[in-house]
Amino acid sequence: MQFRDLKKQYEALKPEIDKAIADVIASNAFVMGPVIKDMEQQFAEYVGMKHCIACNSGTDALLIPLKVWNIGRGDAVFVPSFTFFASAEVIAMQGATPVFVDVDAETFNMDPVDLHRKIEQTLKAGKRQPKAIIAVDLFGLPADFKAIRAIADRYGLKLLEDGAQGFGGAMNGKKACGFGDMSATSFFPAKPVGCYGDGGAIFTDNDEWAQLSESIHVHGKGSDRYDNVRIGMNSRLDSIQAAILTVKLKAFKDYELNDINHIAQRYTELLSDVVKTPVVPDGFYSSWAQYTLQLNDAGQRAPLQEALKALDIPTAVYYPIPMHRQTAFSYLNPDDNRCPVADRLSQTVISLPIHPYLSETDQDLICKKVRKLL
Repeated sequence: MQFRDLKKQYEALKPEIDKAIADVIASNAFVMGPVIKDMEQQFAEYVGMKHCIACNSGTDALLIPLKVWNIGRGDAVFVPSFTFFASAEVIAMQGATPVFVDVDAETFNMDPVDLHRKIEQTLKAGKRQPKAIIAVDLFGLPADFKAIRAIADRYGLKLLEDGAQGFGGAMNGKKACGFGDMSATSFFPAKPVGCYGDGGAIFTDNDEWAQLSESIHVHGKGSDRYDNVRIGMNSRLDSIQAAILTVKLKAFKDYELNDINHIAQRYTELLSDVVKTPVVPDGFYSSWAQYTLQLNDAGQRAPLQEALKALDIPTAVYYPIPMHRQTAFSYLNPDDNRCPVADRLSQTVISLPIHPYLSETDQDLICKKVRKLL
């Protein structure tokens, strides 16, 4: 059994994927070819944003907007503590300071109440200037952007949506990657829509920011590729990956997103009476990058993982060390970054296999064993 079965997906999409790859090889346009622009247009249309800029990783898709906004030394950027390292790493890469915000115990996403508290705390300290918020759509569920946007507007902060796990999710009918002033997603293979390597994309409605992102992600190019008008980076998405993503986006829209929601609903129906299952608030829609349970206490997790592993049922733990406790951020004042909910979740969450091709037979087996062990 696979945690995220990319082999089954490839078997289902093999003719289309193989043809897409062969067409790129035949075209001899491996970098910045026409397939890139076609892919960007399709993804922008799906999200409902004016611009999509494909780049070579989800990390770069987060980093480039911070460069566009000139985030740097002396600036504070607010980011949830319960997330992948890249969400905070890009802040430090720019020389700015991450301020870690606790998360909501029900949704795993940034807690607007603690966000407000941390902004006020930062302003009162007077050492760093609040500049931006990075709100993460964790495990497929969009963050509470109604509340977060109101806070961002109140304090004049830029809002960057980290939709690396959220692509395909929605809030009140509006799709993830469309909530930030700029938004980013990842095409890492295990993401809701993934390529066969690293990849990412930036979304925005702002023409100037899109133009700057285009420049930065190709060595700071100007009107000509040999006219470099700023210091940039090499963050181009390969044409073969773009071709694969175009095929996968169609399957995602046609049936994968619907199927994975059906699987998540079955998990909840089969397990909610024995363990705390994920919550999707009214008006929200998840793309289920992960299906994550909350155990009663930390002592349950290791035995459960070992017992399921012995039955060839894989599990995963996201994230055993929250951001405010990462060694790389030990230079920060821990009193400024208290996140008790993130601390608890890091010890009690466990994620079960989920993907659009998970059979009901396998899912029933997983649920039967989880129920028995708990």
